[in-house]
Amino acid sequence: MIQIVGLGLIATFLALIVKEQKPTFAFMLVVFVGCVIFLFLIDQVYEIIRMVERIALNANVNLIYVETILKIIGIAYIAEFGAQITKDAGQGAIASKIELGGKILILTMAIPILTVIIETVLEMIPGT
Repeated sequence: MIQIVGLGLIATFLALIVKEQKPTFAFMLVVFVGCVIFLFLIDQVYEIIRMVERIALNANVNLIYVETILKIIGIAYIAEFGAQITKDAGQGAIASKIELGGKILILTMAIPILTVIIETVLEMIPGT
């Protein structure tokens, strides 16, 4: 975590210094460092995914649901990352559309899970 914060702080200071002379270069530096931090965390994300899959297998949970939930989480993080970059570029309207797109994709992917939950609840209610 110290490495991530250190890299972020150094990039922030450099971007602030360069921003007055070369705003495009400062923005590119911010985007590059954001991507480097994201790539730095890929191994940890991979381990989390494997651990969740192992827990699901041990609990006899259908992996299709676990995979769907992991995809939903991935969409949320990617949409947030993209929206933050576009906000940093001063494009709040585009950032809002990225967030909206992410929410719609999440809802679309969640419908099968919601359907199973509703069907399970209805089966538990006597007389239906």
